[in-house]
Amino acid sequence: MKQNHEEHKEQHHHNHEACGCGHDHEHEAYGCGHDHEHGSGDKESHSHVQSDAKQKVYILENLGCANCAAKMERKIKELPEVEDAVITFATKQLKVASNHQEDLLPVLQEICASIESEVVVKQKESKVHKEKQEENQKAIIGILAGAVLFAAGMIFEDSYPTVTSIGFVIAYLILGGKIVLQAAKNLKKGHVFDENFLMSIATLAAFAIGDFAEAVGVMLFYRCGELFEDIAVEKSRGQIMDAVDMRPEVVNLLHGDEVEVIPAEEAQIGDVLLVRVGDRIPLDGVILSGESRIDTAPVTGEPVPVKAGEGDRVISGCVNTSGMLKVRVEKTLGDSMVTRILQSVENAAASKPKIDRFITRFARVYTPFVVILALGTAIIPSLITGDWKFWIYTAITFLVISCPCALVLSVPLAFFSGIGAGSKKGILFKGGIALEALKEVKAVVMDKTGTITKGNFEVQKCISLGAWKEEELLAVAAGCESTSTHPIGNSIVEEAKKRFVELERPSKVEEISGKGIRAQMKLGEVLCGNRALLEMHHVNVQMMESDVYGTEVFVAINGELAGYLVIADTLKEDSVSAIRKMKKYGLRTAMLTGDAKTSADAIAKKAGVEEVYAQLLPEDKVEKLKEIRQKNGAVMFVGDGINDAPVLAGADVGAAMGSGADAAIEAADVVFMTSSMEAIPQSVAIAKATGAIAMQNVVFALIVKALVMILGLMGFANMWLAVFADTGVAMLCVLNSIRILYKK
Repeated sequence: MKQNHEEHKEQHHHNHEACGCGHDHEHEAYGCGHDHEHGSGDKESHSHVQSDAKQKVYILENLGCANCAAKMERKIKELPEVEDAVITFATKQLKVASNHQEDLLPVLQEICASIESEVVVKQKESKVHKEKQEENQKAIIGILAGAVLFAAGMIFEDSYPTVTSIGFVIAYLILGGKIVLQAAKNLKKGHVFDENFLMSIATLAAFAIGDFAEAVGVMLFYRCGELFEDIAVEKSRGQIMDAVDMRPEVVNLLHGDEVEVIPAEEAQIGDVLLVRVGDRIPLDGVILSGESRIDTAPVTGEPVPVKAGEGDRVISGCVNTSGMLKVRVEKTLGDSMVTRILQSVENAAASKPKIDRFITRFARVYTPFVVILALGTAIIPSLITGDWKFWIYTAITFLVISCPCALVLSVPLAFFSGIGAGSKKGILFKGGIALEALKEVKAVVMDKTGTITKGNFEVQKCISLGAWKEEELLAVAAGCESTSTHPIGNSIVEEAKKRFVELERPSKVEEISGKGIRAQMKLGEVLCGNRALLEMHHVNVQMMESDVYGTEVFVAINGELAGYLVIADTLKEDSVSAIRKMKKYGLRTAMLTGDAKTSADAIAKKAGVEEVYAQLLPEDKVEKLKEIRQKNGAVMFVGDGINDAPVLAGADVGAAMGSGADAAIEAADVVFMTSSMEAIPQSVAIAKATGAIAMQNVVFALIVKALVMILGLMGFANMWLAVFADTGVAMLCVLNSIRILYKK
């Protein structure tokens, strides 16, 4: 049937599979890597490395300082052979765009080691967990030795002043020797406002004014704080990466009935793998034998397991819950879903939000400002009051506070946690920019077909007239449509199959373009199509009002109207609850669709959408989006079709359903892999929580530092408190950041 109905201009043909996730992801959208230039004036491009030059990813092992990472990035960008560079502190990755990669590694190593001596630049990620543990053990031994000497000095300071002074010096060398040495090396290279240098000057100045115990105690406290901060950062990184890194280390390769365990990266397309009950699907593939229920939650966030059997496609990362499977590999590890999700998260982390870039710039001004303030505090009041010791001590406190680590660390980990939390629910943010923009959204504008509705037609009602029974009417209509490839015709045939109605194939079929079908059956001549078809054959079609929206398919037998069927796209199960949640967040909801107004109004009414704009061409949607933005503020658009790509790109935040067209997914800032409506309010909740946590971290760090400065000027703060304002606050910010991973 070639019915020319206006209601379904946007019908999309999605490739649903009975795989774990239910979608055929034949695109590389999840790794993004694209610059999304949007129509809204206030939206900046992503800070991914964008260049025609060859791009390479390096791993910065032992990277522990967020502020140092910002300095390294700046220095590497200044290299003439480098076109662009981005360091992602959360993943320890350095992405470099250069046409001279072969000569670059030693230069990068020199730059990074000059800023943070323990950093090792590697071309390939290596297993450093054991090395890190050994390093931490050495640090703990050094801290304990220094602590014992410090405690002994404090106990015997009055009894044996000379011996205790020597003990304090030895303790200082154990605790701070490496820091002072690194500060001296960095000073030669012009790094005046380096954290090592600031701590060295502060503690050595304490020695100079005879406060040995204070110098050692502060260095001890600093080293403890630094160690705990390092452990907290590594733990938070590990927790986030564990949530998104589902790549298998090994796979079970089948040779006949024999099983060989091989590294996952060695598996090739065509290999047959054994997947036992409870195992993750290791690589994307097709089930050759076996039947099971697949838990897709790790990939899509969908809690209900999906039935899968022979011939069904399965995607890596999902869990086999009930039966042994033999799976033929369709994609190698590098191309499988688990790797693409990981790449998506890593790329997203490299896209730095405005607040992150602002804090990094602010730190470059903040540190020199506080150092100058410290110098002024040491000299000016001392000249006036003559109390040099007090004011120098206060200035030393300022020097410790001037370390910007807590500030610089406070934002990237919060956004990385938000990106990780989203991926756990099947929501892939393509960058911190997307998260940042999403929390400011005031209106959510949605496409209808495939977004609010399922994008497939179903028979809503079957109304018989005269002597005809409902099943008889359905049998005749389905018989006419049995040879049709049209979605509406297919839906009639499917409904007949559901009701186990026997179909009679017509002896003769004629398709009338834009109107329907004329068929010859045992009953006689049958017309099946729209009102225009029946009127063309002079069949009396009464004006009938249907209480169900959709397309009416009329059936006439031998020139008499026998009845009609109402066909419509169906609302997604979670549409109503999702839109209700959006309204709770104070978001205005609107629908833009190419469908007829009656159809759009009916869906909007059922779903609870506030504004409806129907019968729109793709360019009309862009104009309507601009109008909605002018009325309400920042706008998020959610769609899934090829014709949605322009409006997705023009929105403040574009979101695509994972089951949609590749063009829509490429143009979007956020991908909902579940294709569920619930993902929309979930993404907004994650964005708001991420923004709130990032702001809490920044405000907390600044307030504590300002408070210690004021208390220092008043004579109530000491260097111990200043160290807490640096390392202690940084550690608390890290712990606060990972809260979002566990938020429900």
